[in-house]
Amino acid sequence: MGVERERASLMSSSLSLSLEPTSLEYKRARRHHYKSTKNRAEGFDWTPFRAAEKKYKARFPPPDLSDVLDLALLDQARSSDVAQAGWKGRPDTVQIKEIGLKDARAKVARTRKAFTVSGIPGLVILPSFISEDTQRDLIRWSLSEHARQPNETNLDTHYCLPTSGLWSTYLRSPETIITPRASSSPNLSPDSPGRRHLISNTPASPAIFSLLVSTPKHPPAPSAHARPFNAGELLPRLRWANIGWSYHWATKQYDFSREVQPVGELFRKVCTEVVRSIRWHDIFGCHDTESLDGWGDDGPDWQTWEETYEPDAGIVNFYQTKHTLMGHVDRSEICATSPLVSISLGNAAIFLIGGLTREVVPIPILLRSGDIIVMSGPACRRAYHGVPRIFEGTLPAHLSEGTDTDDESWAPYARYMDTARININMRQVFPKGFDPGLEQT
Repeated sequence: MGVERERASLMSSSLSLSLEPTSLEYKRARRHHYKSTKNRAEGFDWTPFRAAEKKYKARFPPPDLSDVLDLALLDQARSSDVAQAGWKGRPDTVQIKEIGLKDARAKVARTRKAFTVSGIPGLVILPSFISEDTQRDLIRWSLSEHARQPNETNLDTHYCLPTSGLWSTYLRSPETIITPRASSSPNLSPDSPGRRHLISNTPASPAIFSLLVSTPKHPPAPSAHARPFNAGELLPRLRWANIGWSYHWATKQYDFSREVQPVGELFRKVCTEVVRSIRWHDIFGCHDTESLDGWGDDGPDWQTWEETYEPDAGIVNFYQTKHTLMGHVDRSEICATSPLVSISLGNAAIFLIGGLTREVVPIPILLRSGDIIVMSGPACRRAYHGVPRIFEGTLPAHLSEGTDTDDESWAPYARYMDTARININMRQVFPKGFDPGLEQT
């Protein structure tokens, strides 16, 4: 590819103008692309889902977003954020339908619209649902209140974190040294460096609940290669924090032997507001749901979600702009139909959602700060989904340093979010009427 052709590709993809074909960063991306493709066997082919992941993850050639659903383009109030970000898709890449929302019971919404997507029953997109003030509140909650004991994070296994939390330590003294844990217990799972192994569990259900409870869930071993970091260096390595029921990452199952932790009231309020705002009859009432598989022995339960939805497990994902989330299917909840509420905060990202196998071509959706995705019903909850790309430089003005907010304490959060995206998602583990028989102290 000649320089002029590369330049045209670069410009058409809305990449930052700093990535000129003569720049060092651009040349590095080009070398990585050539290195990753030159040894590919002739006739090698990815599944459609994997091909989409590769496409949007690529720095070279820069991805074309003309087939990405971008509902922010339908909202004139978001035009400045879209222009600032540079990256944009189109609002007409797939057939969408706007559905009405019920009156809000809490002031969490700015633009109250919801859309369904043709071909993915149960998927609801609520663009710009979370107000700017609530976005800041949720970011504060995620970093300062939630990512600390007794809520488990990815760093707890490997580091002796302060009980007050990594974030509070960073604010107080970013040079504070955080020491690694020592691996000495014979009951710990062995450290397994090298390529990660994918786990494909049998989907959880009431029928196998006793087996799930009895499956051993050993604590993972601290890394033998962990080294001391100061709080400022370790903070970008924070990847997740559990919400509610403890999720055991090695087995991809919940560890019901551990005490369930309270769900933050602000986040619970937002999630229940979302579920109660959606007119579920507009989504499932027009389908012959009795003929659909996966609803369970008692049949479709969407009619009662407004009363029975109880968010009791989830995760806060902390992404840096270089991070991705591989395509996967959620199989861990005993209740496989109730709404999963997912909130996007910070830099924009590509969200892929496909079908029951990786052979289904996924739909790419551009999610911006304040957007919510709801996955509900058996087809959508068991669909492959992932986040192959987070776009640097897309933090909206209301989350940036120097924003118009009068709160001077926002500055360190703005600096963190400049290169980050936070995703908070919430699920309901048990279906209506199911008694797990678990004793909680």
